[in-house]
Amino acid sequence: MNTRIAIVTGATSGIGEATVRKLIEVGMQVVGNGRTREKLATLEKELGSNFCGVAGDAGDEKVIDQLFAEAQEHFGGEANLVVINAGRGLGGSVTTSDQSQLDDLLNVNVKGAALLMQKAALKMVKQQEKGFPKSAADIVIIGSVVGRHISPFSAVYGASKFAVHALAEGLRREVGPKGVRVSLVQPGIVISGFQDVAGYSDELVQGFHDKFGPLPTAADIADAICHVTTLPPHINISDIVVRPTRQEYP
Repeated sequence: MNTRIAIVTGATSGIGEATVRKLIEVGMQVVGNGRTREKLATLEKELGSNFCGVAGDAGDEKVIDQLFAEAQEHFGGEANLVVINAGRGLGGSVTTSDQSQLDDLLNVNVKGAALLMQKAALKMVKQQEKGFPKSAADIVIIGSVVGRHISPFSAVYGASKFAVHALAEGLRREVGPKGVRVSLVQPGIVISGFQDVAGYSDELVQGFHDKFGPLPTAADIADAICHVTTLPPHINISDIVVRPTRQEYP
């Protein structure tokens, strides 16, 4: 059994919720963040003492600080695994997307992610001064295939993930030599609530199923996250892309 303490943002649905469940399944203790207080309470009741929730916006510095404080207070130790998953989509091209949603998109997808990377890295570098290579410290960032290959149907969202990919690689080069693993997990098209929030039409989503299906589930991405974070501490899978077998692009 693994006694690590993890923080997962965007924990109330999709990949985040699936990751919480998977990490607890393999024996970790998890602090989960989401905007929906009621869903966090439901997860606390269902998952028991190995999970506690912190409600709030993942782009808010006070909420981010509370996540680390809760790990210490609730589980009695420092978090040594952080999954930066919170984010939102935005459908449409550069000319057709709703620009009124841009501030919220960038606040969560880029600003919040960068701030959490910074705070997690500073804490984990100190942990690993004496911990490496006996213990692991992981920062996992959820990117996207459209951050690698910008697609017209989600160009603005893709640009936010392009920025996150750059931050992830910059962080890896900075803290990897200090014993902290940074892993960028880039899902392709996955079955989750993401498409509804992004405003994708039913026709577009059905087209994904028809062209690329069967599609991976959020649990499949959680399996990948669990794999890269349970390897021996001296091994880092820094980039991983998880697509449906039939998805040739993006």
